[in-house]
Amino acid sequence: MGAYGQGGGPARRREAGSLAVSNDPLIRFGTDGWRALIARDYTFENVRICAAAVAAYLKDEGLGERGAVVGYDTRWGSPEFAAEAAAVIAASGVPAYLSDSVSPTPVVSYNILHRQAGGGVIITASHNSGLWNGFKYKPDYAGSAPPEIVEKIEHHIDALQAAGGVDAPGRDVPKAQTVEMAAPYLANLGNVIDMRAIGAAGLRIGVDAMHGAGGGYFSAALDGVGANVEEMRAERNPAFPGMRQPEPIEPNLGPSIEAARAGRFDVVLANDGDADRLGVLDENGAFIDTLSTFSLLCLHQLDGKGLRGPIIRSLTQSAMIDKLAALYDVPVQVTPVGFKFVGPAMITESAVAAGEESGGYAFQGNIPERDGIFSGLLFVELMARTGKRASELVKLLFEKVGEHAYDRLDVDLAPDDPKPDTQALAARPPASIAGLRVTGTDTMDGVRYVLEDGFWGLIRPSGTEPLLRIYAEGDSPQRVAEMLQELRGLAGA
Repeated sequence: MGAYGQGGGPARRREAGSLAVSNDPLIRFGTDGWRALIARDYTFENVRICAAAVAAYLKDEGLGERGAVVGYDTRWGSPEFAAEAAAVIAASGVPAYLSDSVSPTPVVSYNILHRQAGGGVIITASHNSGLWNGFKYKPDYAGSAPPEIVEKIEHHIDALQAAGGVDAPGRDVPKAQTVEMAAPYLANLGNVIDMRAIGAAGLRIGVDAMHGAGGGYFSAALDGVGANVEEMRAERNPAFPGMRQPEPIEPNLGPSIEAARAGRFDVVLANDGDADRLGVLDENGAFIDTLSTFSLLCLHQLDGKGLRGPIIRSLTQSAMIDKLAALYDVPVQVTPVGFKFVGPAMITESAVAAGEESGGYAFQGNIPERDGIFSGLLFVELMARTGKRASELVKLLFEKVGEHAYDRLDVDLAPDDPKPDTQALAARPPASIAGLRVTGTDTMDGVRYVLEDGFWGLIRPSGTEPLLRIYAEGDSPQRVAEMLQELRGLAGA
């Protein structure tokens, strides 16, 4: 096992080591879709199997005639893999609508609703390194597929693998239709976000697309309102140079941090590889952790926009959400990690906001799915309406709910590394962690230690990567650092 670290912001600590991947030949969807190493397991053959399974599922559910939209990110081979997936879906008799260009995951998801399609496929590995690619499926409501849908698709995958796979479509079969997806999505942004207020505020907005699918979208959304937007790393580069992986966290945002520290921006908005996550830097280049970012966006929904309704959060999101909800008299629902749980709860509860620790947030007026572009625009709308700098907004938040700090530790797992027995850990909790009394435990997703004053620590295996994740929220960065080390000791990592 190993760990890799950072100072400040959400930690992603890993020691150098061999790439840990499973030798299991089965295609299995994790927290959000199937991901695999390109050319090892991520092949045209396996993409065809996934696409055929989606088509079979749509027909089983009576959704086949509505068709499927297909999009892709900036990774190696993504356009070609997407074309292959669309061809297989179309050849099966399900209309396929293939994006005419690189499309962020939220853009593809929005087009499911716009076209009233039966579902959608995105070829992306999200924030994984450039060695990986992936296959996401979105149901007709444009959110992440819940476990019951995933199970049905995987049933078809297993049958297709057992039958020897899926041949490439021949010439005399129905073809996919190429479509433009950006315009409907951008139009909805303009209907929900006050673009003119952002333009009038005179903010100097930096955007770090991290060579991912979100390049150009902030500029397009704010075109014509006088906004000052400068995009960095907006061009496609599947190698994702200068970063471990296209995840919008502090260690990967070096060029943006340097530019902000030089005084070029009032705020920097960063998206991951498929633009469904958001990272934020303040005017001094300091990373605003994802728990504070989501809390600020919820505060904007409740106070700035005057909305009322439930908030959905994963168990790795902040206790600040619960404190804000108490202040504004709205309920909170907690789910396991992953928008396959968060999104359906958002729909069922008609929530005003939903979010998880990874930087994925969803809001009323948009899709019930993570959207890093929408979230970033909502953040600068908050700045425009309050007239406050990003750093001042964090201070405002802490004035309402008390000071909070957060960090995360990622530990590499080799295929033969044992995973912690979370049930046993929950059954024998320590009396305290880093001086904070343990008041309870739960095993909804891993083992979570509930601490005094609403703080917490969590140990859980990742659902998307071969990692053990260790999380901590406390009252100071020093306390959180101690919590992480004690939690790592409890996990035996």
